[in-house]
Amino acid sequence: MNNRRKLLVALGAGALAAPLTSFAQQKGKVWRVGFLGAVTASGIAGRVEALRAGLRDLGYVEGKNLVIEFRWAEEKYERLPELAAELVRLKVDVIVTHGVGILAAKSATTTISIVMATSADPVALGFVASLARPGGNVTGMASFGPEGNAKRLELLKDAFPRTRQVAILFNPGNPNYIRIVFPAMEAAAKSLKLELHQFGVKGPGDIDSAFAVMAKRRVDAVVTTEDTVFIVNAGAIAKLAAKMRLPSAGPIEFAEAGGLMAYGVNRRELFRRAAYFVDRILKGAKPADLPVEQPTRFETVVNLKTAKALGITIPQSFLLRTDRVIE
Repeated sequence: MNNRRKLLVALGAGALAAPLTSFAQQKGKVWRVGFLGAVTASGIAGRVEALRAGLRDLGYVEGKNLVIEFRWAEEKYERLPELAAELVRLKVDVIVTHGVGILAAKSATTTISIVMATSADPVALGFVASLARPGGNVTGMASFGPEGNAKRLELLKDAFPRTRQVAILFNPGNPNYIRIVFPAMEAAAKSLKLELHQFGVKGPGDIDSAFAVMAKRRVDAVVTTEDTVFIVNAGAIAKLAAKMRLPSAGPIEFAEAGGLMAYGVNRRELFRRAAYFVDRILKGAKPADLPVEQPTRFETVVNLKTAKALGITIPQSFLLRTDRVIE
Protein backbone atom coordinates (compact mmCIF):
# COMPACT_ATOMS: atom_id res chain seq x y z
CA MET A 1 0.00 0.00 0.00
CA ASN A 2 2.80 2.35 0.90
CA ASN A 3 4.52 1.62 -2.41
CA ARG A 4 1.29 2.34 -4.31
CA ARG A 5 0.87 5.67 -2.45
CA LYS A 6 4.49 6.62 -3.23
CA LEU A 7 3.93 5.82 -6.93
CA LEU A 8 0.80 8.00 -7.11
CA VAL A 9 2.57 10.87 -5.37
CA ALA A 10 5.49 10.55 -7.78
CA LEU A 11 3.18 10.51 -10.79
CA GLY A 12 1.26 13.53 -9.48
CA ALA A 13 4.48 15.46 -8.91
CA GLY A 14 5.59 14.62 -12.44
CA ALA A 15 2.29 15.77 -13.91
CA LEU A 16 2.59 19.07 -12.09
CA ALA A 17 6.24 19.54 -12.96
CA ALA A 18 5.85 18.95 -16.70
CA PRO A 19 3.63 21.98 -17.48
CA LEU A 20 5.74 24.20 -15.25
CA THR A 21 8.92 23.15 -17.03
CA SER A 22 7.25 23.52 -20.42
CA PHE A 23 5.98 26.98 -19.50
CA ALA A 24 9.40 28.05 -18.27
CA GLN A 25 11.02 26.85 -21.48
CA GLN A 26 8.40 28.64 -23.59
CA LYS A 27 8.82 31.85 -21.62
CA GLY A 28 12.57 31.81 -22.15
CA LYS A 29 12.33 30.64 -25.78
CA VAL A 30 14.68 32.17 -28.30
CA TRP A 31 12.99 32.08 -31.70
CA ARG A 32 15.06 31.64 -34.84
CA VAL A 33 13.78 33.39 -37.96
CA GLY A 34 15.50 32.71 -41.25
CA PHE A 35 15.66 35.54 -43.79
CA LEU A 36 16.35 34.59 -47.40
CA GLY A 37 17.42 37.72 -49.30
CA ALA A 38 17.73 37.88 -53.09
CA VAL A 39 20.20 40.76 -53.12
CA THR A 40 22.50 42.37 -50.54
CA ALA A 41 21.97 43.51 -46.96
CA SER A 42 22.64 47.13 -47.90
CA GLY A 43 20.48 46.93 -51.01
CA ILE A 44 17.19 46.49 -49.13
CA ALA A 45 18.30 47.78 -45.73
CA GLY A 46 15.18 49.97 -45.42
CA ARG A 47 12.85 47.02 -45.99
CA VAL A 48 14.71 44.79 -43.53
CA GLU A 49 14.67 47.51 -40.88
CA ALA A 50 10.89 47.79 -41.39
CA LEU A 51 10.58 44.05 -40.72
CA ARG A 52 12.74 44.37 -37.61
CA ALA A 53 10.65 47.32 -36.39
CA GLY A 54 7.47 45.29 -36.87
CA LEU A 55 8.92 42.42 -34.86
CA ARG A 56 10.05 44.79 -32.09
CA ASP A 57 6.53 46.22 -31.87
CA LEU A 58 5.29 42.67 -31.25
CA GLY A 59 7.75 42.05 -28.45
CA TYR A 60 10.61 40.32 -30.26
CA VAL A 61 14.05 41.62 -29.31
CA GLU A 62 17.11 40.44 -31.21
CA GLY A 63 19.68 38.95 -28.88
CA LYS A 64 17.06 38.35 -26.21
CA ASN A 65 14.19 36.24 -27.53
CA LEU A 66 14.93 36.44 -31.27
CA VAL A 67 17.76 35.53 -33.62
CA ILE A 68 17.51 36.34 -37.33
CA GLU A 69 19.61 34.11 -39.56
CA PHE A 70 20.31 36.12 -42.71
CA ARG A 71 21.31 34.53 -46.00
CA TRP A 72 22.00 36.81 -48.97
CA ALA A 73 22.19 35.73 -52.63
CA GLU A 74 23.91 39.06 -53.49
CA GLU A 75 22.02 39.42 -56.81
CA LYS A 76 22.98 35.87 -57.88
CA TYR A 77 19.55 34.27 -57.93
CA GLU A 78 20.98 30.86 -58.77
CA ARG A 79 22.37 30.75 -55.20
CA LEU A 80 18.91 30.97 -53.60
CA PRO A 81 18.15 27.20 -53.53
CA GLU A 82 21.44 26.47 -51.75
CA LEU A 83 20.85 29.26 -49.21
CA ALA A 84 17.27 28.12 -48.60
CA ALA A 85 18.52 24.58 -47.93
CA GLU A 86 21.00 26.04 -45.44
CA LEU A 87 18.20 27.68 -43.47
CA VAL A 88 16.25 24.42 -43.48
CA ARG A 89 19.28 22.58 -42.08
CA LEU A 90 19.47 25.18 -39.30
CA LYS A 91 15.89 24.22 -38.38
CA VAL A 92 14.72 27.82 -38.12
CA ASP A 93 11.17 28.32 -36.80
CA VAL A 94 10.03 30.31 -39.84
CA ILE A 95 11.55 31.63 -43.08
CA VAL A 96 10.85 35.16 -44.33
CA THR A 97 11.64 35.85 -47.97
CA HIS A 98 10.52 37.89 -50.97
CA GLY A 99 10.13 37.74 -54.75
CA VAL A 100 12.25 35.04 -56.38
CA GLY A 101 13.29 33.73 -52.96
CA ILE A 102 9.82 32.30 -52.34
CA LEU A 103 10.14 29.54 -54.93
CA ALA A 104 13.55 28.54 -53.53
CA ALA A 105 12.20 28.40 -49.98
CA LYS A 106 9.06 26.50 -51.01
CA SER A 107 11.16 23.97 -52.93
CA ALA A 108 13.45 23.49 -49.92
CA THR A 109 10.78 22.66 -47.31
CA THR A 110 7.17 21.63 -46.90
CA THR A 111 7.28 21.69 -43.09
CA ILE A 112 8.89 25.00 -42.07
CA SER A 113 6.47 27.93 -42.38
CA ILE A 114 7.33 30.53 -45.04
CA VAL A 115 6.26 34.18 -44.86
CA MET A 116 6.25 36.19 -48.10
CA ALA A 117 7.24 39.79 -47.42
CA THR A 118 6.23 40.54 -51.03
CA SER A 119 5.03 38.39 -53.91
CA ALA A 120 3.92 39.62 -57.33
CA ASP A 121 1.01 37.16 -57.58
CA PRO A 122 1.29 34.15 -55.26
CA VAL A 123 -1.75 32.37 -56.73
CA ALA A 124 -0.63 32.63 -60.37
CA LEU A 125 2.88 31.57 -59.36
CA GLY A 126 1.58 28.53 -57.50
CA PHE A 127 2.82 29.51 -54.03
CA VAL A 128 -0.67 29.31 -52.48
CA ALA A 129 -3.95 27.67 -53.48
CA SER A 130 -5.89 30.91 -52.98
CA LEU A 131 -5.49 34.19 -51.10
CA ALA A 132 -8.24 33.32 -48.60
CA ARG A 133 -7.06 29.74 -48.05
CA PRO A 134 -3.32 29.40 -48.78
CA GLY A 135 -3.50 25.68 -48.04
CA GLY A 136 0.20 24.92 -47.56
CA ASN A 137 3.20 26.20 -45.63
CA VAL A 138 3.28 29.63 -47.32
CA THR A 139 1.43 32.86 -46.50
CA GLY A 140 2.17 36.59 -46.25
CA MET A 141 1.83 39.61 -48.52
CA ALA A 142 0.88 39.88 -52.21
CA SER A 143 1.89 43.05 -54.06
CA PHE A 144 0.04 43.29 -57.42
CA GLY A 145 3.32 43.11 -59.36
CA PRO A 146 1.92 42.60 -62.89
CA GLU A 147 -0.67 45.36 -62.49
CA GLY A 148 1.89 47.81 -61.07
CA ASN A 149 4.31 47.29 -63.94
CA ALA A 150 1.54 47.73 -66.51
CA LYS A 151 0.30 50.88 -64.77
CA ARG A 152 3.72 52.54 -65.20
CA LEU A 153 3.34 52.33 -68.96
CA GLU A 154 -0.01 54.06 -68.67
CA LEU A 155 1.47 56.84 -66.55
CA LEU A 156 4.27 57.48 -69.05
CA LYS A 157 1.76 57.66 -71.89
CA ASP A 158 -0.46 60.03 -69.89
CA ALA A 159 2.41 62.37 -69.03
CA PHE A 160 4.07 62.13 -72.44
CA PRO A 161 1.42 61.38 -75.10
CA ARG A 162 4.00 61.24 -77.93
CA THR A 163 5.75 58.25 -76.34
CA ARG A 164 5.89 55.29 -78.74
CA GLN A 165 9.04 53.25 -78.05
CA VAL A 166 9.57 52.11 -74.46
CA ALA A 167 12.56 50.20 -73.10
CA ILE A 168 11.82 47.60 -70.41
CA LEU A 169 14.55 46.60 -67.98
CA PHE A 170 14.02 43.05 -66.68
CA ASN A 171 16.10 40.43 -64.91
CA PRO A 172 16.46 37.22 -66.98
CA GLY A 173 17.09 35.34 -63.73
CA ASN A 174 13.60 36.20 -62.47
CA PRO A 175 11.06 33.66 -63.81
CA ASN A 176 8.19 35.80 -62.51
CA TYR A 177 8.86 38.33 -65.29
CA ILE A 178 8.25 35.90 -68.15
CA ARG A 179 5.35 34.12 -66.45
CA ILE A 180 3.20 36.99 -65.24
CA VAL A 181 4.79 40.45 -65.54
CA PHE A 182 5.60 40.79 -69.24
CA PRO A 183 2.21 39.42 -70.39
CA ALA A 184 0.49 42.16 -68.33
CA MET A 185 2.81 44.84 -69.74
CA GLU A 186 2.38 43.54 -73.28
CA ALA A 187 -1.41 43.75 -73.00
CA ALA A 188 -1.19 47.31 -71.65
CA ALA A 189 1.26 48.34 -74.39
CA LYS A 190 -1.08 47.06 -77.07
CA SER A 191 -3.96 49.18 -75.82
CA LEU A 192 -1.68 52.22 -75.43
CA LYS A 193 -0.12 51.73 -78.89
CA LEU A 194 3.37 51.37 -77.44
CA GLU A 195 6.20 49.23 -78.76
CA LEU A 196 8.22 47.51 -76.05
CA HIS A 197 11.96 46.79 -76.24
CA GLN A 198 13.20 44.30 -73.63
CA PHE A 199 16.65 44.61 -72.06
CA GLY A 200 17.90 41.84 -69.78
CA VAL A 201 19.94 43.07 -66.81
CA LYS A 202 21.19 40.51 -64.27
CA GLY A 203 23.46 42.90 -62.36
CA PRO A 204 25.22 46.28 -62.39
CA GLY A 205 27.63 45.13 -65.09
CA ASP A 206 24.79 44.93 -67.63
CA ILE A 207 23.30 48.38 -67.09
CA ASP A 208 25.69 50.47 -69.21
CA SER A 209 25.47 48.12 -72.21
CA ALA A 210 21.66 48.07 -71.98
CA PHE A 211 21.51 51.87 -72.17
CA ALA A 212 24.01 51.91 -75.03
CA VAL A 213 21.66 49.74 -77.08
CA MET A 214 18.70 51.91 -76.04
CA ALA A 215 20.48 54.93 -77.54
CA LYS A 216 20.88 53.10 -80.86
CA ARG A 217 17.22 52.13 -80.89
CA ARG A 218 16.15 55.70 -80.06
CA VAL A 219 13.63 54.72 -77.41
CA ASP A 220 11.37 57.42 -75.94
CA ALA A 221 11.30 56.24 -72.31
CA VAL A 222 12.50 53.49 -69.97
CA VAL A 223 10.67 51.44 -67.33
CA THR A 224 12.28 49.28 -64.65
CA THR A 225 10.29 46.24 -63.61
CA GLU A 226 9.72 44.95 -60.07
CA ASP A 227 13.00 43.24 -59.25
CA THR A 228 15.21 43.79 -56.23
CA VAL A 229 18.32 44.03 -58.45
CA PHE A 230 16.83 47.24 -59.86
CA ILE A 231 16.11 48.58 -56.37
CA VAL A 232 19.76 48.06 -55.39
CA ASN A 233 20.90 49.81 -58.59
CA ALA A 234 18.10 52.39 -58.80
CA GLY A 235 20.46 55.36 -58.50
CA ALA A 236 22.72 54.18 -61.34
CA ILE A 237 19.73 53.49 -63.61
CA ALA A 238 18.19 56.89 -62.84
CA LYS A 239 21.48 58.66 -63.66
CA LEU A 240 21.84 56.93 -67.01
CA ALA A 241 18.22 57.67 -67.92
CA ALA A 242 18.83 61.34 -67.05
CA LYS A 243 22.07 61.40 -69.05
CA MET A 244 20.14 60.15 -72.10
CA ARG A 245 17.32 62.58 -71.28
CA LEU A 246 14.82 59.73 -71.10
CA PRO A 247 11.63 59.89 -69.03
CA SER A 248 11.74 56.94 -66.65
CA ALA A 249 9.36 55.06 -64.38
CA GLY A 250 9.70 52.32 -61.80
CA PRO A 251 8.78 51.29 -58.23
CA ILE A 252 8.52 53.87 -55.42
CA GLU A 253 12.19 53.52 -54.44
CA PHE A 254 13.20 54.28 -58.03
CA ALA A 255 11.71 57.79 -57.92
CA GLU A 256 13.25 58.32 -54.48
CA ALA A 257 16.64 57.45 -55.98
CA GLY A 258 16.28 59.98 -58.81
CA GLY A 259 13.97 58.33 -61.33
CA LEU A 260 11.37 60.60 -62.91
CA MET A 261 8.21 58.86 -61.75
CA ALA A 262 6.96 55.83 -59.88
CA TYR A 263 3.84 53.85 -59.20
CA GLY A 264 3.26 51.06 -56.75
CA VAL A 265 3.04 50.06 -53.12
CA ASN A 266 5.33 51.04 -50.29
CA ARG A 267 7.26 47.79 -49.91
CA ARG A 268 8.72 48.84 -46.58
CA GLU A 269 5.17 48.73 -45.22
CA LEU A 270 4.70 45.23 -46.63
CA PHE A 271 7.90 44.04 -44.95
CA ARG A 272 6.72 45.56 -41.68
CA ARG A 273 3.38 43.78 -42.01
CA ALA A 274 5.23 40.50 -42.61
CA ALA A 275 6.14 40.63 -38.90
CA TYR A 276 2.46 40.04 -38.09
CA PHE A 277 2.54 36.72 -39.94
CA VAL A 278 5.78 35.71 -38.22
CA ASP A 279 4.22 36.46 -34.84
CA ARG A 280 1.05 34.50 -35.57
CA ILE A 281 3.05 31.48 -36.74
CA LEU A 282 5.38 31.54 -33.74
CA LYS A 283 2.29 31.58 -31.53
CA GLY A 284 1.00 28.41 -33.16
CA ALA A 285 -1.03 29.47 -36.21
CA LYS A 286 -0.68 27.48 -39.42
CA PRO A 287 0.17 29.31 -42.67
CA ALA A 288 -2.61 27.35 -44.39
CA ASP A 289 -5.12 29.14 -42.14
CA LEU A 290 -3.68 32.67 -42.45
CA PRO A 291 -5.15 34.47 -45.51
CA VAL A 292 -2.67 36.22 -47.78
CA GLU A 293 -3.06 40.00 -47.49
CA GLN A 294 -3.00 42.55 -50.30
CA PRO A 295 -2.03 46.23 -50.05
CA THR A 296 -4.83 48.76 -50.19
CA ARG A 297 -2.75 51.90 -50.81
CA PHE A 298 -0.91 52.67 -54.04
CA GLU A 299 1.18 55.75 -54.71
CA THR A 300 1.98 57.75 -57.81
CA VAL A 301 5.19 59.70 -57.24
CA VAL A 302 6.85 62.33 -59.44
CA ASN A 303 10.39 63.59 -58.92
CA LEU A 304 10.20 67.25 -59.99
CA LYS A 305 13.89 67.73 -59.26
CA THR A 306 14.67 65.16 -61.95
CA ALA A 307 12.10 66.70 -64.33
CA LYS A 308 13.79 70.10 -64.00
CA ALA A 309 17.22 68.60 -64.60
CA LEU A 310 15.89 66.96 -67.77
CA GLY A 311 14.16 70.12 -68.89
CA ILE A 312 10.86 68.23 -68.90
CA THR A 313 7.55 69.86 -68.02
CA ILE A 314 5.10 67.54 -66.31
CA PRO A 315 1.51 68.57 -67.21
CA GLN A 316 -0.32 70.18 -64.31
CA SER A 317 -3.28 67.89 -64.91
CA PHE A 318 -0.97 64.93 -64.31
CA LEU A 319 0.59 66.42 -61.17
CA LEU A 320 -2.86 66.94 -59.66
CA ARG A 321 -3.36 63.16 -59.79
CA THR A 322 -0.08 62.29 -58.08
CA ASP A 323 0.10 61.32 -54.42
CA ARG A 324 3.58 62.67 -53.75
CA VAL A 325 5.93 65.12 -55.41
CA ILE A 326 9.68 65.08 -54.72
CA GLU A 327 11.15 68.58 -55.05
